[in-house]
Amino acid sequence: MTQISSRMTFFYKRVFPIFWFGFLALVMIGPAAIAWSNGQAPQPMLFIVPIFMMVFGYFMMKKMVFSLVDQVFDAGDALLVKNGSQQEQIPLADITNISYAQMMNPPQVTLSLRQPTGFGEKVTFCAPTRLIPFASSPVIDDLIKRVDAARRRGR
Repeated sequence: MTQISSRMTFFYKRVFPIFWFGFLALVMIGPAAIAWSNGQAPQPMLFIVPIFMMVFGYFMMKKMVFSLVDQVFDAGDALLVKNGSQQEQIPLADITNISYAQMMNPPQVTLSLRQPTGFGEKVTFCAPTRLIPFASSPVIDDLIKRVDAARRRGR
């Protein structure tokens, strides 16, 4: 089995949020600590802007990153999808549509399924990273052709 999802998914889901929220916490706490040590009250904007950025970042990550499954493997006539300790095998003929958003960062692939699985009616994963930005992925293009062929055979 070959992995068709990006190996950067762990970074996007686990490492980047720690950096994002940690950096904003430092931006907020560092200058406030300096102001308090000098006996002054910190400016309110010192807290408002980073908190706004944290809330905005959380909702963007919830919509675009936290919903990604960890790994997707090509098993020939099916895809093996893993997210944490949960895994499911999805036959290619059960995929009704493949949406590939290559202009996003990270680029995402959404599989619409005929039958809901433990992951729901849609499975989203991070597409393999490419050296040429905005170019279509040959791995995803091949998957689209194979799903179409599997659906035609299944009729």
